[in-house]
Amino acid sequence: MICEKILGKVQDPEFAGKEVDYVDFQWDEAFKRLHRKTSRGGVDVGINMDDSVLTRGLLQDDVLAVEGDSVIAVNLEETEVIKIMVDNGDPAVIAKVCYEIGNRHAPLFRGEDEKTFLTPFNGPMLTMIEKIPGLTTDVVEAKFNFETRISASVSSHTH
Repeated sequence: MICEKILGKVQDPEFAGKEVDYVDFQWDEAFKRLHRKTSRGGVDVGINMDDSVLTRGLLQDDVLAVEGDSVIAVNLEETEVIKIMVDNGDPAVIAKVCYEIGNRHAPLFRGEDEKTFLTPFNGPMLTMIEKIPGLTTDVVEAKFNFETRISASVSSHTH
């Protein structure tokens, strides 16, 4: 099966009552145009998106295809992330966190509130962030919600 566009979201009324067959993606695959995957139900899926996916990305529950009584949809897998919690919401600390992560070309996401941020885990990043006073860090498993990204682009680019 070849998928060339996003048809909507699993929650949309036109997909109500349909079985969902997920295709799993790692967070850093969501902004790539071409994929060859196998759905959880064993369907071979070729994905050939247009250039809009390079900025929009594939989002959780995006429907890629409809096949009979089921839909093929995107599942973004959990990954190891650094959860950064600015202790008192100090704007200077928030600016420092955003600057340091952006300076390393790492993606940055808003967390559950305005004082919490997420970025992909790597050891040197954690070491650098922990040196910033006024925050607490934790390494957790989480799904990135690309609708809450702060960085202009998302990639797995590292130095």
